[in-house]
Amino acid sequence: MNNETNKPIEGNFNVPLSGGLRGAAVGNLLLGYDLGSSSVKASLVNAETGECVSSAFFPKKEMEIISVKAGWAEQNPEIWWKNLKLATQVVLEESRVNACDIKAIGISYQMHGLVLVDEKQQAIRNSIIWCDSRAVPYGEKAFNAIGGENCLSHLLNSPGNFTLSKMAWVKENEPENFAKAKYYMLPGDYLAMRMTGKACTTASGLSEGIAWDFKTETPAKFLLDYFGFDDKLIPEIVPTFGQQGNLKADIAAELGLAEGTPVTYRAGDQPNNALSLNVLNPGEIAATGGTSGVVYGVNSDSKYDPLSRVNSFAHVNHTQEATRVGVLLCINGTAILNTWIKNNVAPEGISYAEMNELAAGVPVGSDGVSIIPFGNGAERVLGNQEPNCSIHGVNFNRITKAHLIRAAHEGIAFSFKYGMDIMNDMGIETKTIRAGHANLFLSPIFRQTLANITGATIELYNTDGSVGAARGAGIGAGIYKNAEEAFSTLKKIQVVTPEAEQIEATKAAYEKWLMHV
Repeated sequence: MNNETNKPIEGNFNVPLSGGLRGAAVGNLLLGYDLGSSSVKASLVNAETGECVSSAFFPKKEMEIISVKAGWAEQNPEIWWKNLKLATQVVLEESRVNACDIKAIGISYQMHGLVLVDEKQQAIRNSIIWCDSRAVPYGEKAFNAIGGENCLSHLLNSPGNFTLSKMAWVKENEPENFAKAKYYMLPGDYLAMRMTGKACTTASGLSEGIAWDFKTETPAKFLLDYFGFDDKLIPEIVPTFGQQGNLKADIAAELGLAEGTPVTYRAGDQPNNALSLNVLNPGEIAATGGTSGVVYGVNSDSKYDPLSRVNSFAHVNHTQEATRVGVLLCINGTAILNTWIKNNVAPEGISYAEMNELAAGVPVGSDGVSIIPFGNGAERVLGNQEPNCSIHGVNFNRITKAHLIRAAHEGIAFSFKYGMDIMNDMGIETKTIRAGHANLFLSPIFRQTLANITGATIELYNTDGSVGAARGAGIGAGIYKNAEEAFSTLKKIQVVTPEAEQIEATKAAYEKWLMHV
């Protein structure tokens, strides 16, 4: 294994690359990609002003998730690449920029996925993505065999349903595919390899796959040994911020970019979302409400939940000298519930904005209707149970489509509260929540319910994962001297505070909701 393996995670924001640009002169552009499970988004950012010059996402309908069996979820990495190319093409056409002015590339990606590649850097099989639950028994068996205290004190998590456990499933059930594997990768590692030809990963990424030992600041050899994995399956480890490879000539031509453009940042979508909201220090909180809902808080020590209902990962700026651990609450069934309601309950042809307006006529508590949103795979916050979504309290004489829309938004907010109470027990207070003005945070009912039930102030910003990845690339390339400079142009566009007259009704609705969890 490369000697980088034994180095701590590097996150020094003050050291530019060799020949790195300084001062963010006009014309310096940064390109950020965000690979989600629904789409791939590209954003081009002016490094000096922080303005998003152009952005695009593909496909316009959600990317296919292949589910051959209940609880399975896979995607073809070629589909990721196809949509990345389409998004890049539109961004370049709309902005009409000179590709040579794009000084660095950053990548954000869906976490916990498994991509196996062969010696020719070809994907061997579909990626087993984050919401696939087939590996739960493998992680549980490893946890029990190794010992809970040993796992938690070193990994901060149970191996659970994460990347190494997914690879254990492949090893046992598809030995012919496992035998072909040169490297195992996360989705963002795969995209960076396609761009640069360099197979590498980050320690932050290894931690999200539960392959990082926080006591030794090296890959978790004891877990690799338990599963029977050769440590050579881990590609070279590079810093989260810094030189990670340069765009190959053929790929540059394929994408319409300049040969040699450096890739200087990559991170999983939730650490990256926190970065995009300038959440880097202990006590700061970031949230998202996409296909899955996430609350992500930063700790200054290596704490963990004994039941692994929330998970702890190396944050993007974690180092051996300065511990920065991101504590992640993930609710699988959030915006996907909202989409299901739109497709199956709401009036045909209605928009999400119109759904919000319709639900606004229903009082807090949805006249007694409670929706439990856990219908998108195994939920870590419930100990990897898979209870599926359920709807309670429907009176056929009173309850309308509007009630169900509101109850869905309230139920999602209540699921956030349920998990945030666990985070509070770990010492993470939720006084202020930062989020992008997007997805579920566009719903007045969802964000007001969340503020009311947590007592937190919610700050909404003009950013998203792809813009955050672009800023991260600027840090990694030395275009910004530090994170403070990188986020000096971040704009707060809305603040949501608890509504005093709604708090008691919201608490009563939450207590009713809890009865069904």
